[in-house]
Amino acid sequence: MLIDILLTIHFILLILISLRVLSRDDLTAPARLAWIVILFVLPYFGVLVYWMFGEVHLGRNFAREREEIINKLRQHRPAVLGSDVALTLAVKPEYQASFAYSAKSTGFQTTVGNRAELMADAAETRRRMIADFDAATDHIHVLYYIWLVDGMGTDTAQALIRAAKRGVTCRAMVDGMGSRKMVGSKLWQEMKAAGVHLSVALPLTNILKVLLLSRIDLRNHRKITVIDGKIGYAGSRNCADPEFMVKPKYAPWVDIMLRIEGPIVAQNQMLFASDWLTENPDTPLDSFPYVTDLQPNLPTNDFAAQVFYDGPTQRHGTTPQFLGALISQAQHTLMISTPYFVPDYSLVSTLCATAYRGVEVTMIFPKKNDSFIVAATSHSYYWQLLEAGVKIYEYKPGLLHAKTLTVDSEISLIGSTNLDLRSFDLNYENNILFSDNKLTADIMERQYQYIADSDEVTLEEVKNWPLSYRIWNNIVATMGPVL
Repeated sequence: MLIDILLTIHFILLILISLRVLSRDDLTAPARLAWIVILFVLPYFGVLVYWMFGEVHLGRNFAREREEIINKLRQHRPAVLGSDVALTLAVKPEYQASFAYSAKSTGFQTTVGNRAELMADAAETRRRMIADFDAATDHIHVLYYIWLVDGMGTDTAQALIRAAKRGVTCRAMVDGMGSRKMVGSKLWQEMKAAGVHLSVALPLTNILKVLLLSRIDLRNHRKITVIDGKIGYAGSRNCADPEFMVKPKYAPWVDIMLRIEGPIVAQNQMLFASDWLTENPDTPLDSFPYVTDLQPNLPTNDFAAQVFYDGPTQRHGTTPQFLGALISQAQHTLMISTPYFVPDYSLVSTLCATAYRGVEVTMIFPKKNDSFIVAATSHSYYWQLLEAGVKIYEYKPGLLHAKTLTVDSEISLIGSTNLDLRSFDLNYENNILFSDNKLTADIMERQYQYIADSDEVTLEEVKNWPLSYRIWNNIVATMGPVL
């Protein structure tokens, strides 16, 4: 009798959870199928995993409050948002669709009068950034997903301490999970004692509350640096050395960074302000100065740009749809580097379609990935991509962490977004979309450097992979929608 009762409860529980999965309009069909498989193959463990990771939410009212903050910032300084007039004047018609889609999704439209320098390597990034911190006269705002207590992390903290002591307003924000060791470090306390304003995005201080009311793996993956509202840094690098001491086995971490000037910095400032105010709502809006009238002071070779950002509180599917619009604009060449390739099927289909219509499509991945799950999922798509004519290279010297996308020597995208479902659905990300021949040429040159240090993967090679390996890759990829 007891066994019958337990079996009845067992099946009722599975049916209820399954109905919950099937009723969700925000899931793709593959994601629903993946969750149903997990729930029935591993019923009790599957229910626990679904409770912890199955739904994208950050607690009651979080999304509404965040949207209110963003609207207040936009109303406070509408000039920061850019204009559709700048888009029509500064971007070629054949490339305007991705800019228009980005603007519709984020509210940030095109700005003109921007310029950028591609940093040669990690050492130059560190030297230039610290020099800019030391020259700051009004404020420094930084937000990093990972901030380590290493050379770069310590230099950055010490520069903020020096700036705070000479009267510069310094705000430093980190992700609660990615930078948990920094938050608990002596260096963090030294910054606080020196007058640096500190904050933690998506904190884990009350772990039970997080587990019950939200998802622990929804993170702020952004990398934002703003100095005096005039200078910024954008790219893939966290506040850490290339040796990346938390995962030295895969070092060096190879990143790409830009030093930027112009109105685009103001958009990054507003994005930082939205994150800061989410955790510190009493901070006055006037605490975030914006500089939007820099065009007359910049050289004539300036260019158009706008910030593209995304996060779990925004409309589902924003990033893959944006990438689809951007990739579909390619007429001649498309080059992409990403460390993590766990795409949805629409993105794979768009990449293949782009190659089939004659565009030279090149993708560069790390040869040795720090996640065996990501590596297996990525490899599961190699056959399909190669058969369509996509060229695939695997970078050998370290973990290629640079997220780059270039289109036709005209358009480039740089930032924190990986081509994976975490960046699409779970992480807060930030990127900059540029329209500029010179900058895109510089980034493409860097991409060719990655290729020179890579092994090309051929279709024949993939066809010769052992059957057991191909099956393993496809099994892992099947779980991709829930990873």
